[in-house]
Amino acid sequence: MNFTLYFTKNNRLKIFCFSWILLFLNSALKAQIKENSVLLRKQIASSKDRTQKTILLLRLSDYYITKQGEVKNDLDSAAILNREAYLLSTKAGDHLNKGRSLFLDAKISKERGNKAAAFSKMKQAVHYFERNKMTGQAGEGYEELSFIYDNDPKNLDTKIKLKEKALALYKRSGMKLKQGSVLKDLGELYNMLESPDKSIPLLKKALSVYQSVKFKELQGVYNFLSEAEVQKADYEEALRYGLLAEKTAESLHDNSLQISSIYNHIGLVYYYLRQNDDAMKYWKKALAVAKKSSDNSYVRTVANNISTMLIRQRKFEEAIAMIKEYKARYPITDQEFEMTENYILFSTYTILKKFSNAEIYYKKLVDYYGENAEKNNKQISLLRSFVFYHYQTKNYNAMYREARLFDSIARSNGNDMLRSENHLIWFKADSARGKYLDAIEHYQMYKKLSDSVFNGEKSKQINSLKIQFDTEQKDKNIQLLTQKGKVQEVQITNDAFIKYIFIGSILVLIIFAALLYNRSRLKTNANKNLELKRKQIDEQNEQLKKLLSEKEWLLKEIHHRVKNNLQIVISLLNTQSAYLDNEDALMAIQNSQHRMHAMSLIHQKLYQSDNLSTIDMSWYIYELIGYIRECYSAEKNVRFTMDIDKIFLDVSQAVPMGLIVNEAINNTVKYAFPENRKGEVVVSFKNIGKDHFELVVFDNGVGLPENFNIDETESLGMNLMRGLTDQLDGTFLLENKNGLKIMITFRKKTEIDSSK
Repeated sequence: MNFTLYFTKNNRLKIFCFSWILLFLNSALKAQIKENSVLLRKQIASSKDRTQKTILLLRLSDYYITKQGEVKNDLDSAAILNREAYLLSTKAGDHLNKGRSLFLDAKISKERGNKAAAFSKMKQAVHYFERNKMTGQAGEGYEELSFIYDNDPKNLDTKIKLKEKALALYKRSGMKLKQGSVLKDLGELYNMLESPDKSIPLLKKALSVYQSVKFKELQGVYNFLSEAEVQKADYEEALRYGLLAEKTAESLHDNSLQISSIYNHIGLVYYYLRQNDDAMKYWKKALAVAKKSSDNSYVRTVANNISTMLIRQRKFEEAIAMIKEYKARYPITDQEFEMTENYILFSTYTILKKFSNAEIYYKKLVDYYGENAEKNNKQISLLRSFVFYHYQTKNYNAMYREARLFDSIARSNGNDMLRSENHLIWFKADSARGKYLDAIEHYQMYKKLSDSVFNGEKSKQINSLKIQFDTEQKDKNIQLLTQKGKVQEVQITNDAFIKYIFIGSILVLIIFAALLYNRSRLKTNANKNLELKRKQIDEQNEQLKKLLSEKEWLLKEIHHRVKNNLQIVISLLNTQSAYLDNEDALMAIQNSQHRMHAMSLIHQKLYQSDNLSTIDMSWYIYELIGYIRECYSAEKNVRFTMDIDKIFLDVSQAVPMGLIVNEAINNTVKYAFPENRKGEVVVSFKNIGKDHFELVVFDNGVGLPENFNIDETESLGMNLMRGLTDQLDGTFLLENKNGLKIMITFRKKTEIDSSK
């Protein structure tokens, strides 16, 4: 099972919380940088103008409200100053400053932790602003009202409505910077509701508004855009925005908790792209910043992400230990977060098939989120794990119910990748129950959806290349125009020279004009001939490009169809096996399926690659062994260790090489470890120098019988490996000691070899 980072949503809740902490922190820093409390007090004492004194009192009050690390005395000072400002503005009939005083009074109550009083006072301030037609100030009031609500999912719709009111008022008053801030917040709220189609347009609008006023601190917007694109499974765009967020933050020397969030999201994108080293690199950077900031919630968030990577690397016990360690070292009181870690433990124990442990956490999740995970906007993540859990525990009725619901939700979100994985589990369940026709349908859906994801990525790459090509072409056109300009300048100089010669000598002019005319005529004729030849060459080049492109697409289509035909044959053999009782016949069908899958992988890689002649054997061997291991996962307790160089082979060598690996691994898994005995299989494929390669398959199993004679054996697998080794012009060796070691060495074929 591919483990899903369930707590991406919880990250958003956390990021939303500390984004406002950062906002207030920035305000506090600006207050301390711009305001001098001692100077303000002197100005207040000496001020004779009532309005000016009111403004100074409000500034000093706001200074104490936003002061970093404020204490009770600071808030008391703010309240006294604000009260004096309120009385002065009331006496003077100063409506604007009176409204500002009401606004600050509500903020003081909020800072004291009295939410009920803060809410009531802020509503009073908003009504005052609206009654006196103070549009921008009313917008600030609605925005502050949204901050009073916490981020409980039941409050999100209310927060959105308040921010939308603030946005409309900011637009009417032309407050661009405020518009950008509210648009960013709305995009973040829709991220929390898992509505990327609503979030992305708002965030792009925020980006546009910020850029129009030359606002540089755009890392937060880029970060939220990256998060929204992850929800849509558009990981190329998610990575682009994530790297933009990182570049912007580092250029502004942002060392706050926000950079930890950015690193964490980039790590998530790399995780989904299965680039594990890059994901771990960014998560470790995020963890270091979170620890330095002493933020326990975010430390635990990033640590949970790292634990999922350990699970992907099948270091299950290490992942469980990490979760429990960080839970003890960095305590927090957040039930939603506890559910996040319960989810990770539930999924891990399900993968380990420790169903009694998994059931404990399953019940906790169902009690909190509902049987169909319908509560708190966690459905897409939880349902995926529920489907896998019910499949593993053979509770097929529950599995089918959850799988249908999950497929419906994933279809509405347009997430073909998640749908393809769901149909793969569906296929396995139907196969286990003997529902072979249904199984074939779900397998075909799995292949169709996974292929559509691949084709979508290829289209994006093609569009990127087209943009790059158009840009280069424009650059060439600019260079050509520059050259033409230089030619024209030379021609003007020549014309001036001719003019002076004409003045000096009519006779020389006539002779020069005759020569120039003759030369011009010859040049024109030569240019016409050259232009004609150039057009002919261009037409031939275009024809050759079209032919080459048609050939490449034709080859890819052939490989695609061959792969699909092999998959159909595999499915037909699987269906046929349901009607057979003979163990030998079933074994022969299974062996044939494995061999056809080994060849199918070759054709799949060829039509997915831009290189139609060679195969990346590191990718191929990993995929092939993964398939074989999955086939025997329920029957054998065998651990695989792989040490494989990145080697590219011609198709003529890749096919026999793949069949050899298939036979060697299948024979080892089936015969080397009888009676479900534990064991290890080591697979090594190395470049041993000068285009010579060595394949080694070693196991610590029971080995071959002492009287085994390879020349007299009737084993199809052993004879097939020897025959395929001869096809490679290689050497085949067996070492029967503490298990069995198969060693095959051969030389890479070159173009000269293939032409002989």
